[in-house]
Formats: sequence, C-alpha cells, structure tokens
Amino acid sequence: MSNTRIERDSMGELQVPAEALYGAQTQRAVNNFPISHQRMPAQFVRALILAKIAAAKVNVDLKQISEGQGKAIVDAAQGLLEGDFMQHFPVDIFQTGSGTSSNMNANEVIATLASRLLGEVVNPNDHVNCGQSSNDIIPTTIHVSAALVLHEQTLPGLLHLVQVIEQKATQVHPFIKTGRTHLMDAMPVRMSQVLDGWAQQLKANIGHLQDLLPSLQALAQGGTAVGTGINAHPEFAARFSQRLSQLTQVQFTPGKNLFALIGSQDTAVAVSGQLKATAVSLMKIANDLRWMNSGPLAGLGEIELEGLQPGSSIMPGKVNPV
Repeated sequence: MSNTRIERDSMGELQVPAEALYGAQTQRAVNNFPISHQRMPAQFVRALILAKIAAAKVNVDLKQISEGQGKAIVDAAQGLLEGDFMQHFPVDIFQTGSGTSSNMNANEVIATLASRLLGEVVNPNDHVNCGQSSNDIIPTTIHVSAALVLHEQTLPGLLHLVQVIEQKATQVHPFIKTGRTHLMDAMPVRMSQVLDGWAQQLKANIGHLQDLLPSLQALAQGGTAVGTGINAHPEFAARFSQRLSQLTQVQFTPGKNLFALIGSQDTAVAVSGQLKATAVSLMKIANDLRWMNSGPLAGLGEIELEGLQPGSSIMPGKVNPV
C-alpha cells in the first residue's frame, strides 16, 4: 500500500505523505528548500494560526465567507493550538522570501481540518486565506509573534529579574567590596550599589522594549498585495486588529501606512537590536558575577554562588558557576 497520495495545484500533480494535513504547495516547499532542516519557530506558527482565526471571524462578520465555513476554520485552528501543531508545519525557515510557503502551509492544514468538520470543501485560498495575501499576513505574523513573546515571556522575565536583584541589593547593603576599573582596585563600594546598577541597566532595557511595542503592535494586515488592499474588504484591517486584540489580550492596531509595513521590516529590526542590547547587559551581569565568585583560593572570592554541579572530570571538588 502506498504511503503517499496525489495532490494537485496550479502546477500539476504532486505526491504528498498520505497522512499529512497539508497539500501540494507545502510539499513543493519541502521539496524545494531542504536547507537547514529547521522549522519556523513555534511562536511564529502560533501567531499565524491566531491570525487565521481572527481573519475567519472578520470574514464571517463581513459576509465574505459563510458562517459554517468560518466556524469550521475557527474550530480547526483552535484545535491545532490545543495540540502538537508543529508536526503539521514542516517548511524550512529558509524558503520563499515572502513567506508564501508558510502561509499556504497554514491555509492547507486548516482547510483540511475545517473540511472534515464541515463535511464539505473549505478551500485554503478562497476561504482560509480570504482577504489576505502572504504580502500582509507574514509581516503581520512577525509583529504579532514578537509582541506576544515580549508580553508573555520576555518583559515579565526581565521585570522579575529586576525585582530579585533589588531584593538581594537590600540584603547585601551592609557589605563593602572593592570597586575596580580595568580589573584594578579603585574606590570601595557597597554591594548594594553594584546590584542597583545591574537593576537600572535592566530597567533601561525594559523601557526601550516597551517603547517599541506601539510600533510592533501596528499591523500590515489589510494591505494584501504590496499594500494596495486589493481583494480585502475596506473594513477588514480595522476589524482584524480588533478581533486579534480580543483573542490575545494585546492591543493591535492597523498600520498607518501599509505600503511601509509590507515593504520593510524596520520595526522588527529595531526590536531585534534592542533584544541584542538586552543580551549584552545580561552578559555583563553574568561576567560580573563570575569575577566576584572566582577562586576560591586565588581568585577574587568576594561572593560565593551556589554550587549546582561538578566542574571538572579530572579535578575532584572543582565547581564552576552555571
């Protein structure tokens, strides 16, 4: 028995794994781009599925698809999010420049599941992708995925770290250590002053990331092909942002100029740059801790970090900071 099935698209027939939820366009991407064998990040795929849910709800509201089709799309997408959805998204991170392969991957998977739920064909292009283009859904997904990670993980993690550092600063306030420049002795400082400096570094980084959120939460959706808005309902962009905001509890808005958001990734580059700056601050703090913990006999030995695991396979008792 064959473990493949035949799928068809505008370029002809193609063999697809028999149990795959995706179709011909996804398979072509898998065949054409066996480059890194790394899939798109789960956060990106999650955001793409959320965008498809928001789009389906809006398209029902605007009578662009039937209520039955919309409900099937929403139920199929929500079912994906509740399970191991990444197994259905095999497209390599190195793919077509517009992200069409990832967009069609989502469209095909959701359409397959929605068709099963509805008992009739739900088309990946006409129904799941209604009012959308890879030109706008992929830039939108980049923004949405980054915004959700910042709100749900990065910013809460950094704020917690600041809180812990400030608590520790209060505890170690009575202790005095040698301040250094170029690793040479300088002025004495309180341990609390060192830790408060770390906390302020992180607060500054948090502030810079928060300053980027309004731009990151402005979306390209509704621009369709290159920003023209062709084939999208005039109310689609605004309603899409409203629906997505309800789904995620993050306030998204339509971009002021969709040509700019589709034609560039300036905001994503700015966020990436600020995340790198934050990483530099974290590395600086980690290196300070390593220096102050160095020893125990011939190093600085100003603090003692908790020993978590052996540090050597040949020197018994050696413990490295981890």
